[in-house]
Order: sequence, then C-alpha cells, then structure tokens
Amino acid sequence: MQQLKRFRELFRLFFKMVREDGLGFTLRRAAGFARRRLRSKKGRFLPPRAELERERREDTAGWPKISICTALYNTNPQYLREFLASFLAQSYENCELCLADASDSDHSDVRQIVADCRSDRIRYQRLDRNAGISENTNAAAKMATGSYLALADHDDILSPNACYELAKAAAEGADFIYSDEALFGGDYLRPRAGHFKPDYSVYDLRGCNYICHIAAFPAERFWQVGGLRAEFDGSQDHDLFFRLTETAKKIRHIPRVLYYWRVHEGSTSGGVGAKPYVTAAAKRAIDAHLARVGVAGHAEDGLFPSTYRVDYEIAGEPLVSILIPNMDHVEELRRCLESVYAKTSWKRFEVVVIENNSTQPETFRFYEEQQAAHENLKVVRYEGGFNFSAINNFGRRSAGGDYLVLLNNDIEIISPDWIEQMLMLAQQPEVGAVGAMLYYPDNTIQHAGVITGLGGYAGHSHKYAKRGHSGYMFRLATVQEFSAVTAAMLMIRTEHYDLVNGLDESFAVAFNDVDFCLRLRRAGLHNLFTPFAEAYHCESKSRGLDLQGAAKERFEGEQARLKGRYGDALLQDPFYNPNLTLDMENFAEAAVLPKYPIDR
Repeated sequence: MQQLKRFRELFRLFFKMVREDGLGFTLRRAAGFARRRLRSKKGRFLPPRAELERERREDTAGWPKISICTALYNTNPQYLREFLASFLAQSYENCELCLADASDSDHSDVRQIVADCRSDRIRYQRLDRNAGISENTNAAAKMATGSYLALADHDDILSPNACYELAKAAAEGADFIYSDEALFGGDYLRPRAGHFKPDYSVYDLRGCNYICHIAAFPAERFWQVGGLRAEFDGSQDHDLFFRLTETAKKIRHIPRVLYYWRVHEGSTSGGVGAKPYVTAAAKRAIDAHLARVGVAGHAEDGLFPSTYRVDYEIAGEPLVSILIPNMDHVEELRRCLESVYAKTSWKRFEVVVIENNSTQPETFRFYEEQQAAHENLKVVRYEGGFNFSAINNFGRRSAGGDYLVLLNNDIEIISPDWIEQMLMLAQQPEVGAVGAMLYYPDNTIQHAGVITGLGGYAGHSHKYAKRGHSGYMFRLATVQEFSAVTAAMLMIRTEHYDLVNGLDESFAVAFNDVDFCLRLRRAGLHNLFTPFAEAYHCESKSRGLDLQGAAKERFEGEQARLKGRYGDALLQDPFYNPNLTLDMENFAEAAVLPKYPIDR
C-alpha cells in the first residue's frame, strides 16, 4: 500500500510539473534524477589521484604556509588517528597542524597518539587546564608559524587537497576563504550528504552559520580582531566569521568539499540539541555584529534550531504603494484585495490597480465598489496590449509611495506583517528587490527565490517542496540572498526601481523579473528572499501557460533575449553552487560533479 501511495504521489507530481514547466523540461529533469541514482556513492567528493599527484609536483614557491589549529579534549583514539592521517596525507606540504591538548589525566593516550606520528609538521602543546573551546583553540593558534590559519575539529577529516586549495586561494589574494563540506558517520568515503554552499552573503550568515568548515584567514587578522572569544563558546566560529568578514577585502568561496564533518552524539553536526547553549551564543554574536556595522536590529530564534531571524528596526512610517495589474478576473482580484485589506497590519499603504483592457461590465462595477470602500485605492487605465513590464512601469508613475510592491492579482496574503517583513529588508540601503515565500493552493512551494541557470535560464528554488520544510541547508527557513526573486510579490525602494529604469519592456511576460533583478545586482544592490512574508499564488491563472502558438514563440524569444544579454553567466549563479543540478529545483547533486571549481 505504501508503494502504491508513493507511486500515485509521483504520478501526480509528474503531471503537475508537465503542466507548469512543459514536457521537455520535465523529462530532462527525470533523466538527470535517474543518472544521479545510478552514480556510485563511494568517495564521490574526493579529488582524483592524478590531480593530487599534479598538486604535489606543482611549483608552489611563494604560496603561504597554512596552519591548521585544533583543540584536543579527551578525543576518541580512532577519531584522532583518522584526523591526523588526513593531515599527513595533504598534497600541499607547506602546512602544519597545531594541537592544543586539554585532555584530563584519564586520557593520556591522546598525547601518545600524536607522538606516534613522528612528524615535524605536527606541533603539540599540553595545556595545564581546560579553558573551553575558544581559549584552547587560541592556544593552538599561538603555536602557529603559518601566515594563514584554518580551524578544524579534533574528530573530523580533512580532504587531501584541503591545504592546497586554501593556500592557492590565499596566494591569489583572498583574505577570507571557505569551502564546501560533507557530513559522514562511520566512513567518510561514504558521506551522508554534501553541504554545497553559496558564495558569501552577510544576510545568509545572519540567518545561520552556513560557512562552518573549513575556513582560512590571515593569522595577523585573526589576532587583530581578537581571536576566538570565550563568551561566545558554542558559536565561537560564527562570531569570529562575522568579525573577519566585516573588514575582509576579498572573500573567496571554494566550491569543493575540503572537509568531512563527523556526525556523532555530542557533535553539533547532529543538531544543536547536543549543545543547547549554542543558540544563545549565536544570537549574541549576531547582535554584536549588527552593533559593530551600525544596523539597528536584534536576533531572534528562527524557524528551526540553528537558524535565526533578524528583526530589523523600521525607520519611520513610509508609504508603500501596491501595484496590481488586472484584466477582468474579478474573483481573483476580489480575493487578493480582501486578503490585503483584511490581513495587512501595516497601515500606511495605497493600492494602485492597473486596469488593462477589461471587457466585462462587472469588472468596472467592482472597481467602483472598491474605490468607494477604500480611500487608499485607485484604478488607473493602461490601454496597450498585455505587457507585464510596461503595465507596472505605467503604474509606478501613479504611485506616491517611497516603496513599491509588485503584486499579481492572483496573490492571497497569508502573513499579516508581510509588509513589515519585506520593508525591514528593503530599507537596508544596499538591498534591491525583496521577494516573499509563495505557495500553490495545495501548500507546495511555488517560489522561494530564483536561481539562474536552472533549465538553462532560471527556475524557482525548492519548487513543489511541501510547506513547512526547512529546505536544503535551511534555505527555506532563513532570509538569504538570491540572484533574483519573482515579481509576483516583490518589494523595492522606489528610488532603486527608478535607478535601473524599472522593468525592461522588451520582456513582455517572461523573465522580466529575472532581468530586473540581475540589473539591480549590476548596479551594486542585493536581492533578498524572506520566508517570513507568506502568500498563496495561483501562478499563471490570469493568463494561461506559454506552451503553443504565438505565446510559445514569444516565450522562446524572451528566453533568447535573456541568454543573449547575460550569456554563460546565467549558468554560474553565485548563490547556488556548481556541484548542484541545473535539471531540478531541489538542490540535488549534479549528475557529474565538476572536477575543478568554476571561476567566479
């Protein structure tokens, strides 16, 4: 019965994907899924032996020395031997391992295991007391002779190319470096999962410590910012990463697994329930960071353990203009407006309905009713043919707000504080567009940020995932940066909308929001997604799908225009990862993992 139920669910999902995305795209995704299922799992993240040999032969004169700093405390003998072996197997030899041992008298074997390695690249110091993870790690860092430091836990595994990749990035001028990682249980050659991370964004780091392992940075800067701080034990690396990245000039993400994080009882890799003080320390770290960079706000618990939400202070009471294009479809518009007026807790807003060639008399009667009922609602008439970009640009000229919301007429608001949740982000001076969490009526996800490159052009993060899911590495649960967000429900500062001359009217229906957001990024602004502003979206109900005839030709033309404008950059979304598939929206590993990172 369970197998039959699962088959029916997959059957329904398949036809839903065909309706939404077309048969060709759906079949390509299914083929990619099948290839991934057939791929061998053993050692899939390790570099090929030939690559390691090439690294050992390479002329690395002038590259910096890497010091791996680790605190030891009553370490499991097997775990310690495996960790030490992984260091000694490094393809880059200009590195050292600095060990500060605070083990108690019952664990004298820790010292002996280190001594048995007989390596002059391993530096060891026995501490006279256990001062906690921060102070113990600082003691290890004081032993370091390398110009770059990296932190590693005593029970984990280094990839054999970890020091090589860190040193290479450092030699290229990076002053903060981090990599992808993998989680494993008993055998690191069969990892449970890869953590393939986006490139750096401070908004992502405020939502959770997605950087984790392995990170490297100049030793001088480590001491300049004060090293690890004991008052943040439990989230000491999160606090450190904030202090280092706040002043870093070149942050480099290496999209390769350089670190294997062991999952076992007592490790935070298995969840912060093992160390309940982690959450409190992380919130203090975020608050301290906000104070240093002059951002008004404070950290609160997130939707899941290990996640956090920043309650940014909203300055003043700015007017928000909500632009809603409409052509007939009275019931959809009625539902949309009822949800806006019944649920919105923000008081200073206006609604601009942009009428576009309606023909039904009841539509105009409804407009009159709504204008009589709501003083802050007006209807303006756009008489051209349907062009989503032109319609919204026209509506913007009638908007008096300091902030604009582009809202489809088939949106139904869920979160009463949706404007506040988007406004607190849009008010940040470096932020461009802010997108919301949108669901299909069946409570599956329609939009949670846009990833460029999916399907060759762009697609929605976690499309069809169930509402309430945490997502890949908590990406459904935290405010984070994306290349683009959907214009179905988008907020932006009016001056930023005007800065890039609004939506490009050559994108009449498709990809206008993707192009808009990419132009905002080119202007130096950041596009954010928030899961804390929620709504239902009956996507494309107002206009149908682009699967045949003139609509199909227009859609393909807009695809070509997007590709022509941005080229291969579409396939290298910095807030995704080259190790992840472009066939599906579920953050699955690519069918073939790239051998080398894509240069950004």
